[in-house]
Amino acid sequence: MSIGPAGHVARSIVRPTYETSRNGSMRTFLCTDDGVSIDSVYDPAAVVYDGSRSLSRDLVFVMAHGFTGDVDRPHVRRVVTALTGYAPVVSFSFRGHGRSAGRTTVGDREVLDLAAAVAWARDLGHTRVVTVGFSMGGSVVLRHAALHAGVDAVVSVSSPARWYYRGTAPMRRVHWLVTRPEGRLVGRYGFHTRIHHRDWDPVPLSPVEAVPKIAPTPLLIVHGDSDGYFPVDHPRMLADAAGGAAELWLEPDMGHAEHAADDRLLARIGDWAASRAG
Repeated sequence: MSIGPAGHVARSIVRPTYETSRNGSMRTFLCTDDGVSIDSVYDPAAVVYDGSRSLSRDLVFVMAHGFTGDVDRPHVRRVVTALTGYAPVVSFSFRGHGRSAGRTTVGDREVLDLAAAVAWARDLGHTRVVTVGFSMGGSVVLRHAALHAGVDAVVSVSSPARWYYRGTAPMRRVHWLVTRPEGRLVGRYGFHTRIHHRDWDPVPLSPVEAVPKIAPTPLLIVHGDSDGYFPVDHPRMLADAAGGAAELWLEPDMGHAEHAADDRLLARIGDWAASRAG
């Protein structure tokens, strides 16, 4: 779904913060280059010194959630909390999700949402930015790294490699949700996700087409061998497209995206990011 290409740079326009939590988190709306208001949260790093890892003041994670998620969903907050053990985290709701404006284009113009969040992270003084995306967000971090400069490492979890995949029952349900009027009603009222009704025109750069454009930025591809949405040929296709410039972790017995990423995996991702985003 799209209303046009998303290959231009987004501006981070920060509106006044309307919410500040007890632990020092900041919440604000960012404005993308195409004028969409994006609900965004900054969580500072947890003050934890346990001898096994060190916190980095210049590093920040920018987390991109999966389709139908948002910054307030428990599974998204769990990932944010785990990553704050390594560095501050910027999270946000993609357009059409949660309190963000607009309608989702299911991975196309969402690149502009991520670009606004990355720019905000830079504005906050962080010099090293690692994007971490899950499922739809996993495809967005790949496309963002290919289309925009300015991130220091990329982690893509449970991403598709190619568009229009319908080879599993869950993905056939997703296509019904996105392409049918009654499906979009279910998306709006059942999943609090507003889906754009227009087809992609033009079809955006696919994840597998994006991957060769990411090097020399460090890239980690993470996928479960029990993913019910995208089988393991998807991550293998992505890794092959990188031509040896990406690391591939095929996780035993792991399912799909944030719900399947346990604390141990998130800790390994934190360690990888801290060591690669030099």
